[in-house]
Amino acid sequence: MSDNFSTKHEFAEELDKHDVLSKFRDEFIFPEGKDGSCIYFNGNSLGLQPKSLKSYINIELEKWAKFGGEAHFKSSHPWVSYNEYVTDSFCKLTGAKSIEVVAMNTLTANLHFLLVSFYTPTKSRYKILTGFNPFPSDIYALKSQVRFHGYNPADAIIELEAVDEIVSFDEIKHKIERYGDQIALILIGGVNYYTGQVYDMAEITKLGHEKGCKVGFDLAHAVGNVELNLHDWNVDFAVWCNYKYINSGPGNIGGAFVHEKYMMDLDLHRFAGWWGHNKEKRFLMEPDFDPIPGAEGWQVSNPSILGLAALRSSLEIFDQADFILLLNKSRKMWDYMKYLINELLNDKVKILTPANQHGCQLSLVFPNKGREIYNSLTNKGVYCDWREPNVIRIAPVPLYNSFMDCYNFVNIIKQLINE
Repeated sequence: MSDNFSTKHEFAEELDKHDVLSKFRDEFIFPEGKDGSCIYFNGNSLGLQPKSLKSYINIELEKWAKFGGEAHFKSSHPWVSYNEYVTDSFCKLTGAKSIEVVAMNTLTANLHFLLVSFYTPTKSRYKILTGFNPFPSDIYALKSQVRFHGYNPADAIIELEAVDEIVSFDEIKHKIERYGDQIALILIGGVNYYTGQVYDMAEITKLGHEKGCKVGFDLAHAVGNVELNLHDWNVDFAVWCNYKYINSGPGNIGGAFVHEKYMMDLDLHRFAGWWGHNKEKRFLMEPDFDPIPGAEGWQVSNPSILGLAALRSSLEIFDQADFILLLNKSRKMWDYMKYLINELLNDKVKILTPANQHGCQLSLVFPNKGREIYNSLTNKGVYCDWREPNVIRIAPVPLYNSFMDCYNFVNIIKQLINE
C-alpha cells in the first residue's frame, strides 16, 4: 500500500479531490483553531456536531410548544414511537435485525440492565472474562455486579494479558479454553479504547459459546467505526454510546443489541419498566409486565426525545454516505497516516495500534516529551487526546476528516519534534 503514497502535499490534495465522501465534511461544525481553523482528530472521544442537529431539536421543541403532551401522538414523528425512527440505521451499522436493537438509556446503564439478564452466576460458573486494560466504567460495572452476586472480583474477574499493550488471539483462546467451564460471561470492548486494537468478535463469540459462556461486547469505540455483524456472529448482547463516531452529542442516548434468539425468552431475569411493556397496552397501566418481543422489551423509561432527535440528525448522514464507502476511506486514511508517520517521523513516534486490527484510531507512543507535544498541538488548534503515560490518540474519521488533515497533522508533529 505504501508504494502508492507520497509525502508531498499535492498528493493529499489529489486524494481529497477524488474522495466521493468529501462533501460530508460540510455537514459538520468544526471548532475554531488558533488561526480560525482546526484539525479535529478527536472523534473517538466526542464526534463533531452535525449542522442539521439544531434544526432537528428545534422541531421537537416547536411540537412541545404547540401540542404539549399530545405531541406523543400528533404530527410527524410522534414521540410515542420516536425511538423506532433510528432502528433501521442501527441495523445497518451493527449488522442486526430490527427486533434486535433499541436506542435507550446510556452506555453503562445499558450494560447494567443487560448484565441482569446475561450474568447469572452459579457456584461452578461465576467468572467474567474481560479485555486487557478495559475502560474504567466497564470494570466498575463488572466489579459491582460480581459483588452484588456475593463473589470476590479478585477471583471472579479475569483480564486478558497483553504483550506491549496488544492482546494476541492465542491469549484469548488460551483464557477461554483454560477457564471456560468457570466463565459465566465474556464481556469485552470490541475496540480497545487505549490501543485502538479491534478484537475478532466473531471468533470470540464462537469460542465462548463452545464453552457454554454468554458473550457480550461494549461497542462504544466500534459502532460507526468498524464493520459489525452482530446477528450473524450470534453475539448474545451488546451495548454502545452514540457520541463518539455517531456524533449525537455529549452524554447522549445509548444503544443496545439483544439477539433474536432471546425474543420470547420470558425466563431471562430483567429489571422491567413501563416503556418495555406491550406497546398496544402500554397506556392501559396494567399491573403485570408484558415485555415487547426483542430488544425493545429491555426499555425501562421513555427516552429523551431531544436526545433521539440529535441522534437522528447524525444517523441520517450515515445513511446518505453508505457505510461500506466510509469503511474503505477509513482504511485508506489509516494506511496513509501510517505511511506519513513512518516516512517523516522516523523512529521518533511508534504506532501502538496493530496494522491488521484497527478502525479509525491510531494510538501514537512518544518516548520523549509526549505531553509537551500534546500541549503544543492543542495550542495550534489540533484536537486529539492524551493518555498516560505516553500516548496521543488520534482518529481520522472518514465522515468529516480529509487526507490533507492527515498530511498537516504529521507535518506539525515533525515540526514540533525538530523544535
